[in-house]
Amino acid sequence: MQLKFIGERVAEYYWDNDLNCAVTTLKILAEYFDIHINEQVYNAAIGMHGAGGYGAQCGLVEGSLMFIGLFAKSKKTADEKIITLCNNFAKRFENEFFSLQCIILRPQGFKADNPPHLCEQLTCSAIQFAIFFMENEVI
Repeated sequence: MQLKFIGERVAEYYWDNDLNCAVTTLKILAEYFDIHINEQVYNAAIGMHGAGGYGAQCGLVEGSLMFIGLFAKSKKTADEKIITLCNNFAKRFENEFFSLQCIILRPQGFKADNPPHLCEQLTCSAIQFAIFFMENEVI
C-alpha cells in the first residue's frame, strides 16, 4: 500500500506537475501524515533540488528535513530535539544512500541533455525511508 501510494504520487508530481524533488517530498509526506503545509513553504522549496541544479545537498534530504521540523514543531517538540532528529536523519540517509549530495545521488549527474526526473526511483526509495524514519523516530 505504502509503496503504491508513494509511486503514484511521485509520478503525478513529477510528470503531471513538473515539481522538483524537495517540493514532491514535502507534499507526499504532508499527505501521508495528514499535516497542512502553507503554500509559502512549498514556494521556499522551489530551488531546493540540489541548490537549483548546482548539485549541492539533495532536495530529497532538504524536503525531508523541512518536514521533520514542521511536523515535530506541530507536536510541540523542543527545538533541540528537532535539531537532533534532523542530524540523525542526515546521518542515516547518508548511510543508506551513500551521500547527501545531489550531484552524487542523481543518476548521470547533471548534463544538459539529461531527460527530466531521472531521480524518480530514488525519490520513491528516499520518501519511503523518510516515512520509516518519521514513524520510528519522530512520532
